[in-house]
Amino acid sequence: MDFVKSARAPDGFFACEAAGLRWLADATDGVPCARVLAVDEGALTLERLQTAAPSRAAAHEFGARLACTHAAGADGYGAPPAGWSGPGFFGPLQQPLPMAYAREESWGAFYARCRLAPMAALAARHLDTVTRDAIAAVEKRCSDGDFDDDDEPCRIHGDLWSGNVMWTPSGVVLIDPAAHGGNRESDLAMLALFGCPHLDAVIDGYQAHHPLREGWRERIGLHQLFPLLAHVALFGAGYVSQTRAAAHSALVAR
Repeated sequence: MDFVKSARAPDGFFACEAAGLRWLADATDGVPCARVLAVDEGALTLERLQTAAPSRAAAHEFGARLACTHAAGADGYGAPPAGWSGPGFFGPLQQPLPMAYAREESWGAFYARCRLAPMAALAARHLDTVTRDAIAAVEKRCSDGDFDDDDEPCRIHGDLWSGNVMWTPSGVVLIDPAAHGGNRESDLAMLALFGCPHLDAVIDGYQAHHPLREGWRERIGLHQLFPLLAHVALFGAGYVSQTRAAAHSALVAR
């Protein structure tokens, strides 16, 4: 039996998700994605997946394949999935948040303008002054290019927490993307945010295919700041202390 996602959702929500799944799945040797069978304004029909227990071998392969997905690239930082010209979304089906697309040459400028600033505005009523000031300081570091490097825009899942990683008998399959052109470290930081089985094996598999830039562990908080702000916006002040800690860690990262 197929798996049907249906709900009252903003216009374009299901079509955007379908475009993201297809775009990610097009990556040569990348991580497989749930296969889109049909999509309309009210529903998305996917091939139903069989589940299996996570294993270190599957995690290592997932990491290597994720590096291949990222290597497929994008038309710029913030670029939408190929062929998609509608709005972007981030977060749960029941309450998706707007996610802007762009085609920036600088990852830092994109992250500050299109991710941190809009999400901080949505979360603002829950944030204390110390946290707001720390986020503003991170935005400035990003805008100033402190975290830019010579890496090309990557084809990223964009919402790669462990709940969107399906372990099947044939390996990992991805679901529920917020796909766009981004920084490879963003997907890896999302895996670490709420815990992923055998994350060390995932990282080993990734680095065997594409070694990560020096200091990547120091930048985990930087990349977790956007999804943490989304959690503040969606679920309230319970995530503020974790958000503040991520911002402060970003301020001392290289």
